[in-house]
Formats: sequence, structure tokens, C-alpha cells
Amino acid sequence: MLKVLGKEYFLDLDKIESYINIPNPSGGNENHISVVKYDMVKMMVEILLTESEQVDEQLGEKSSELSIPFKIAFNSLMNKHILTKF
Repeated sequence: MLKVLGKEYFLDLDKIESYINIPNPSGGNENHISVVKYDMVKMMVEILLTESEQVDEQLGEKSSELSIPFKIAFNSLMNKHILTKF
């Protein structure tokens, strides 16, 4: 679990899989993924997991302690429902 602003979040692996999958046009069972989406999700998850700054719970969303890459990754993953509140 990732605790941010007093709430716990988790990465929904099923959402990641469905987000990066590309439907097979021939209808076969082969898996195809969007390399661009895969790399972006991988990079954003890595940013979340390696953030070294502490979240200032008093300032909440206005905290300047969080890096810009963390904020972008967090918001993007939330928007795509890959990062979900527990």
C-alpha cells in the first residue's frame, strides 16, 4: 500500500494489463501490448515507488515537498484508475 495524504492506494495490476493490451485484430489468443503505454506506466510506477521525499500531511495537496514527476505520475495513474484508493 502507498499512503499519501492520509489515504492508502494500491496499483491495480488487472487495470494495468487491460490498459496496455491491444486487441488482436485476427481474433487469436496472442497477447499484444502497446509499447508506449507499457513504458509510460512502467516509468510512472517507478517514480511512485522511488520517491524519497516525505509527504507533508499538514499541507496536503498543496505540499511543495513532492516532486513534479511524482505529482504527474500520481495524478496520471489515478486518472486511468491504475492507482486506486483502498
